[in-house]
Amino acid sequence: MAEEHHHHLFHHKKDDANEEPAVVDYEKEEKHHKHLEQLGELGTVAAGAYALHEKHKAKKDPEHAHKHKIEEEIAAAAAVGAGGFAFHEHHEKKEAKKEDEEAHGKKHHHLF
Repeated sequence: MAEEHHHHLFHHKKDDANEEPAVVDYEKEEKHHKHLEQLGELGTVAAGAYALHEKHKAKKDPEHAHKHKIEEEIAAAAAVGAGGFAFHEHHEKKEAKKEDEEAHGKKHHHLF
């Protein structure tokens, strides 16, 4: 019988007993999430500005007001989505920082 090959979207490594566990550079991970957070913030600002631009165009161009209102709503939804992404990356960054501190022996002392 012919050997079957399965094509998957993601390629997973096979578990090897000889492989050592991967060392995670938490500082690099923290910087990565900070960069993505900043991109999310930039996307939020850009989409919000475009939404305001389309709102202004809807008032100035009554003939095409419906089209501008729809584009305004799409841009507003994109701004909300980008804001959510920035929020998510902010928490990923905080988690990476916490893991970095734990890996290097820094302890959090909670007094309350």
